[in-house]
Amino acid sequence: MAKRENLRNIAIIAHVDHGKTTLVDQLLRQSGIFRSNEVVNERVMDSNDLERERGITILSKNTSVMYGDTKINIVDTPGHADFGGEVERILMMVDGVLLLVDAFEGCMPQTRFVLKKALGLGKKPLVVVNKIDRDGARPEEVIDEVLDLFIELGADDDQLEFPVVYASAREGVSSLDPYEMTPDMKPLFEAIIREIPAPEGEVDAPLQLLVSNIEADEYVGRIGIGRVERGRVKSGQQAVLCHQDGTTTNVKVSKLYEFDGLKRVECEEAEMGDIVCVSGIADINIGETICVPDNIDPLPFVKIDEPTVAMNFIVNNSPFAGREGKYVTSRNIRDRLFKEVETNVALRVEETDSADTFKVSGRGELHLSILIETMRREGYEFQVSRPQVITKMIDGVLHEPIEYLMIEVPENYVGAVMEKLGSRKAELINMGAREGGATHIEFRIPSRGLMGYRPEFLTDTNGNGIMNHVFDSYEPYKGDIVTRHQGSLIAFETGETVTYGLFAAQERGRLFVGPGVEVYEGMIVGACPKNEDITVNVCKKKHITNTRASGSDDALKLTPPTILSLEQCLEFIADDELVEVTPDSIRMRKEILSKEQRMKHQFRNKQ
Repeated sequence: MAKRENLRNIAIIAHVDHGKTTLVDQLLRQSGIFRSNEVVNERVMDSNDLERERGITILSKNTSVMYGDTKINIVDTPGHADFGGEVERILMMVDGVLLLVDAFEGCMPQTRFVLKKALGLGKKPLVVVNKIDRDGARPEEVIDEVLDLFIELGADDDQLEFPVVYASAREGVSSLDPYEMTPDMKPLFEAIIREIPAPEGEVDAPLQLLVSNIEADEYVGRIGIGRVERGRVKSGQQAVLCHQDGTTTNVKVSKLYEFDGLKRVECEEAEMGDIVCVSGIADINIGETICVPDNIDPLPFVKIDEPTVAMNFIVNNSPFAGREGKYVTSRNIRDRLFKEVETNVALRVEETDSADTFKVSGRGELHLSILIETMRREGYEFQVSRPQVITKMIDGVLHEPIEYLMIEVPENYVGAVMEKLGSRKAELINMGAREGGATHIEFRIPSRGLMGYRPEFLTDTNGNGIMNHVFDSYEPYKGDIVTRHQGSLIAFETGETVTYGLFAAQERGRLFVGPGVEVYEGMIVGACPKNEDITVNVCKKKHITNTRASGSDDALKLTPPTILSLEQCLEFIADDELVEVTPDSIRMRKEILSKEQRMKHQFRNKQ
């Protein structure tokens, strides 16, 4: 077995917003990747528009830096558990993980999820306590929390002896001592080289290359990204692609690339331990192995966790259908969804009895909403139903997904939070006080109970609460939960909203539309505080007469409408409602638009 001492492969894992992408920025800068006069964006690894807008990493990405004679391949992974499918397969490419933890917030649920996967695969951890210069930083306590988490997740003795580096990624400083910083990232670079194992394997054995990621390039087609597990691979060589169903295809490796900073650079040969890109294989997929023709030996691929949430994607059939979208037919939507499955391995797409409806299952509401938003920006127009949790029958008993929920709120809001979560079948696990008067609470709660809770949580805490959750396990069904306590205000007719009609409607509840907005019969234009639906005429105009009354013709004052984001719309809708998504608009509507038909349907269901 040979060891490649001049190479290290690491994945950076952390909770959302703990500074992971900023740390990668600093490693790239301090390794001399950029020219001294080069203009570089912040969070350069978040190259996707959605990632920049939301400040989160959605897709795993590769980069590399040189430190002395050693090449360090770095994989930036998403911090959100909904994108866990991105993380699990990426861990197959690396030998160690750099666990980044906020010096104030400590271990959060997403950290827990990814770390569990890494420890289970036997990866060597290196802990970096980031934001050490933050007000309220508590590095010693955070290290104790990390140790408790490692023990809870079943780390072995080697993994429990984890090294620790303290850093401020924003300032570009690091140290082995939390109270004495060096002016650069040298202590972190040296810790990576010292602590993360070098790739080990057979260099002269027959080739094995496991594909863990796919990229598309408009010039060269599909590109497979993976690690050479054994042997060598050369540009232009003949090979065999082993599919996951056991079949094989003879292929040719047209071109070979390696990562150099943020660029892909063409190379002639790569050997055991290298992370490379392979082009020229049209039907290459994640989880497949490239071997030499005279020694076909496929590698097992990591098991991706099953989806927990499903929703229907439906062809838009509203009165405004086809006005704004470029791709509107069932064939367009079907092709796009099945194309997504090729690279988004945690996603499932099934055809239903209806040719216009597709069932899409994912790891969480955010996982699916990012897909919806991406398709919308590409010009697709469609409708989606309310997300539903995926239940399972285990030993004849119905089981449902349970989430691990972590909340931090000021002390005076604890009562309201506990009351709401209690009615949603949440079970309290842990509770403690933090510096500054915040209370830290941990729950286990059915995934159903969390749907639609975030807006209530923000209202109950006046926007001062922090809420994070991650899938934990499947448990026996907990019984019925009432998750929505509001009804909908529904437009009575098709037309354009008028101030006069809106003024009368706003007394019934909170409006989602302002004046001069086109609406159609059955469209949801607001929320009713009572748990009932009310039809309102927001297009009603004042009758014109010659009579004038003192005071009644004063200017009508409207309350500004509440504009809901895509995620808020998905959380708001009930089972008989849909969200209509187009490139320019997001609307909510009743599944049955006609009030008369809705009443007939309700009457039939009661019988």
